[in-house]
Amino acid sequence: MNSRSLYRVFRVAALAVVVISLLAPLLWMIAASFKTNVDIYDTGKAIFFSPTTDNYANVLQQANYVKFIGNSLWVAFAATVFSLILGVPAAYSMSRFNMKKSALVVLMARVIPGVSLLVPWYYVFSNVRMVGGFSVLILSHMFVSLPLVVYIMMGYFDGLPLELEEAALVDGLTHIGAFRRVTLPLSVPGIATAGILSFIFSWNNFMFALVLSGANSKTLPVAIFDFVGYASIDWGGLMAAATVVTLPIMLIALFVQKYVVSGLTAGATKG
Repeated sequence: MNSRSLYRVFRVAALAVVVISLLAPLLWMIAASFKTNVDIYDTGKAIFFSPTTDNYANVLQQANYVKFIGNSLWVAFAATVFSLILGVPAAYSMSRFNMKKSALVVLMARVIPGVSLLVPWYYVFSNVRMVGGFSVLILSHMFVSLPLVVYIMMGYFDGLPLELEEAALVDGLTHIGAFRRVTLPLSVPGIATAGILSFIFSWNNFMFALVLSGANSKTLPVAIFDFVGYASIDWGGLMAAATVVTLPIMLIALFVQKYVVSGLTAGATKG
């Protein structure tokens, strides 16, 4: 009993340390977004201070961040939709027809650092006058989201019973018909998981948007750096902008967590 009690105390303490370590920066960011720059530097007002909403007013009104939020939503949504349209059939083909070489190419695309492609991408897209538009951002974000969709859906399709499709083929359906009428409805949890994760990755993408976006297509993560100047940093505005970027994704992740977990594990438990 003593050893069990000690283990429970140690487990609770370890979990508390991990939770505090993860939440402390987030809580500090939210608190700083309601402070003036003077209060942020004042250690005596780390906890008790007079909150102000001027930073959010600056972010949402003066800095035109509503437009940047719309840009981020459009790029993330479009990249996710196109990745699902291309990735789900590709993952099905690789899974059902044992296309190991193609799967290896997808895995390599998932592993290759995106920064290694920025310079050639910028050179190519600038020559065709696409830099600064939404299309180049959507294509660049698909470099991350499309392999992710294929990787998740391949594991999901591998776990679905092949006998269901064989029965559909016996009933007269083609492979495409069996995929559309049998496999696709069963793979909705996996598609939802891949879509959610793809949207989150695209929303948080900073590197591609920093190099390839323009003044009208700037996304929210890039727009945050408007608060960073050569001589000074507007910490209050920066923290407010970071909160606007972070909280929507955290809320989405919180509400869809069980669906993401069930989608990721469903392929391993079926069949």
